[in-house]
Amino acid sequence: MECPHLSSSVCIAPDSAKFPNGSPSSWCCSVCRSNKSPWVCLTCSSVHCGRYVNGHAKKHYEDAQVPLTNHKKSEKQDKPQHTVCMDCSSYSTYCYRCDDFVVNDTKLGLVQKVREHLQNLENSAFTADRHRKRKLLENSSLNSKLLKVNGSTAAICATGLRNLGNTCFMNAILQSLSNIEQFCCYFKELPAVELRNGKTAGRRTYHTRSQGDNNVSLVEEFRKTLCALWQGSQTAFSPESLFYVVWKIMPNFRGYQQQDAHEFMRYLLDHLHLELQGGFNGVSRSAILQENSTLSASNKCCINGASTVVTAIFGGILQNEVNCLICGTESRKFDPFLDCLRSFTDLEELDETELYMCHKCKKKQKSTKKFWIQKLPKVLCLHLKRFHWTAYLRNKVDTYVEFPLRGLDMKCYLLEPENRGPEHCLYDLAAVVVHHGSGVGSGHYTAYATHEGRWFHFNDSTVTLTDEDTVVKAKAYILFYVERQAKAGSDKL
Repeated sequence: MECPHLSSSVCIAPDSAKFPNGSPSSWCCSVCRSNKSPWVCLTCSSVHCGRYVNGHAKKHYEDAQVPLTNHKKSEKQDKPQHTVCMDCSSYSTYCYRCDDFVVNDTKLGLVQKVREHLQNLENSAFTADRHRKRKLLENSSLNSKLLKVNGSTAAICATGLRNLGNTCFMNAILQSLSNIEQFCCYFKELPAVELRNGKTAGRRTYHTRSQGDNNVSLVEEFRKTLCALWQGSQTAFSPESLFYVVWKIMPNFRGYQQQDAHEFMRYLLDHLHLELQGGFNGVSRSAILQENSTLSASNKCCINGASTVVTAIFGGILQNEVNCLICGTESRKFDPFLDCLRSFTDLEELDETELYMCHKCKKKQKSTKKFWIQKLPKVLCLHLKRFHWTAYLRNKVDTYVEFPLRGLDMKCYLLEPENRGPEHCLYDLAAVVVHHGSGVGSGHYTAYATHEGRWFHFNDSTVTLTDEDTVVKAKAYILFYVERQAKAGSDKL
């Protein structure tokens, strides 16, 4: 939103010496000393914790609004200040009087200057920290240093994603997809496309809802985000450009409220699929896909048009069988799917509200329905039903569900298992998305993923090494299983 209070609240010099030392994302609250969710006041440069920690940033604003008792009634009191603050991790700006995030700036551009100064401080602290770690690693192997203790040592090569304001749902999905090698590599190998030109060429921009630029590409920003991960050049990457495109093309995800991670994944994959079907930068994405030898025609599954890497990796085919309970007539329908596999082995009797129109009986009859998998996807995405609707709200299902780390056998779910080799029905876990909290509109999302044989825990900006025992104890919300590759000498792909 356009905030009218910036001129009276943004008073600090962009390079103020009053800022604390060290990395801004690790600054401590001046009251409780917590380094979680630090916010800096743009009036006095004091640092306090966010409302989801102990709320001292908001209390700082509220205390400043109390009129001074020693002011004479005839004196003209200054306007209340200390109303605008900046997130020291995502650099987003918030106004407590407007009770919303701010997208505009002062006439002198002070907000952007403070933002750039905080970024410079963060980069300087990161460079110094990398130098210190390099010295520590000189006399010990990198492997033993990384595999020190579960969750206690930050992963050197991994990059976190900054939370832009309840965007943990997006961060968890992006980190999971970045560790699905074949899918990730396809996007990283696409040619770069520069959308900015003129005065903004080569300059990092901060997109907001008020900008009217329609020349956006989800594929391009998704590619840039994936390329920024696992480079080891920074501890955390801010995906604000990608989030801006999400706002532009997915209106359901505008704003800073918590969203459902599975719903976001479906929208993301669907829009990537739609954009990949069209031409981009003079090159057809479908043409690039056809040239990729790792994605053969036999592995493609068309959903909403031509095949793309999305359908080639995540797409499968279901056979939907409906049997009339009166005459025994069987109806078969083939449906492409990207979604979870829910109780496909169970025969379901449709209730009175779902009567089947039997072509033989010429009327709606009671029937049974059963799903079979005709074609397995290369990446199997299992979505566990963690939320259920009651009369007034959506409750969390917090039941623990056991899941295997490797060797998930899907052969018994196949319609024609004899046409698939045993290795082609086995899947190994690649990533897990976990929802922490009690409701879909609240709580927090994190992800576990395996990379080069090690398991990592992705919690927004923080990435830590973990172990298999911790992963299997997680109350999974989304599971990503990757098809096990056949060994040399086995059946042909």
